[in-house]
Amino acid sequence: MRRGTRRLGQRLHTPGMLYTFAPRTISRSAGVEALALPKHVLPTTVVGSYPQPDWLVDRQMLSKSVPRTRMTQMWRIPDAYLEQAQDDATIVAIRDMERAGIDIVTDGEIRRESYSNRFATALEGIDTENPAIITSRSGQATPVPRVVGQIRRNGAVELRDMEFLRRNTDRAAKITLPGPFTMSQQAKNEFYKDDEEFAMAMAAAVNAEALELQKAGADVIQLDEPWVRNDPTAAKRYAVKAINRALQGLTVPTVVHVCFGYAAVVPGDTKPSGYSFLAELDDSIAEQISIEAAQPKLDLGVLSDLSSKKILLGVIDLGNPEIETADVIADRIRAGLKYVSADRLIPAPDCGMKYMPRHVAFGKLKAMSDAAATVRKEVS
Repeated sequence: MRRGTRRLGQRLHTPGMLYTFAPRTISRSAGVEALALPKHVLPTTVVGSYPQPDWLVDRQMLSKSVPRTRMTQMWRIPDAYLEQAQDDATIVAIRDMERAGIDIVTDGEIRRESYSNRFATALEGIDTENPAIITSRSGQATPVPRVVGQIRRNGAVELRDMEFLRRNTDRAAKITLPGPFTMSQQAKNEFYKDDEEFAMAMAAAVNAEALELQKAGADVIQLDEPWVRNDPTAAKRYAVKAINRALQGLTVPTVVHVCFGYAAVVPGDTKPSGYSFLAELDDSIAEQISIEAAQPKLDLGVLSDLSSKKILLGVIDLGNPEIETADVIADRIRAGLKYVSADRLIPAPDCGMKYMPRHVAFGKLKAMSDAAATVRKEVS
C-alpha cells in the first residue's frame, strides 16, 4: 500500500459526513465485515474513553461527577449542531489513537456524558423525568435512573457510533457497553422482584445491542463492570450469570473491564491494593479481562487466577499527570509477562482517559505503543 493511502477508500467531503470514508462491503450475513485483529503479540488498545475537547464539553462541570442520569447541560454546542460537533471530535480521538500507534481503537466515547448513562437512560422502563435520589458512598445525594417498568431496548443506542467508527478507521475497532451488573447497581429498582432479576433484564437489553454492534463491524465488544467490586457479595451470586447473558451469541472477541474508578475521581491513595471480585470472572464466557493495575500498584500474582483469559493489563497510571517514559511502561509490561504469556497480554491504560488533558493522554498512549514494540522484539 502506498504511503498515505487507506484501504477503506477515498475521503468524502459532504455536509454532515465530514472526514468519513466510503461505505464498507456488506457481508452475506447482512453485517459489515470485521477487520482482522493484529497478528503480533502484545497488541495495544485503550479501555474506552479519550479526552473530549474543551470546545465540546464544560470540563469543570464534567470533572465534578460521573453522571448516572443525563447531564445534557455539559455540552457547549447547541442541539442543532451537537451531532456534527461530536462527529468531528470523534475523528480527532480516532486519529490521535492511530498516530499514537494503538492497534485496536475506539471512538473515544466522545458522544457520552459518562460510560453508562447514555445507554441506561435510553431503555424503556426507566422514568427519565423523575430520577430517584440515593445517598452515594461519599454521602452525597445522587440522582439515578428510576426503574418503573419492564426493561426493554426500544432501538439501537450505539449503532451509529459503531458505524461511524468503522467508516473512519482501518484499524481493528472496539466498542464498549455498560455492563448489566453495573447498571443494575447504578439505578433504583422499583419494579423487579429483586436485583438479580433486574440485572438479567439489563443483560438481555445489552445483548440485543451487542449483536447489532457486531453486525456493524465491531472487532471487539467490551462490557464495563467496575461495580462488581463494590458489592462482591451480590456479584458472586449473579454477576457472571448476567455477564454471560449479555455476551450470549457473540462471535467476536469480548472483554470485561474492571477497575477501582477514574483516577480523577478516586485518588490513588484511597484505592485498595486488590480486587474483591476478580477470580470469579474466569468462569465468564468473555475471552478477555481488562484490569487496572498501574496506579494501585496491583500485585500481579492475581493474574494467575485468570488462566483461561487474555489480559488487558493496565500499564498507564492515569493518576500521574506526567507522561511516563516508554522504559517505565516497558517494565510494567515485563512484570505482567511473569504471569501471563505474551500471546495473552494486551497492554492498555488502567481505565478510560476521559478526564485527562488531551496532550497527556496522547503522550501516554504513544509511550505505551513504543514500550510494547520494544518488549515485542524481546519476546519474538
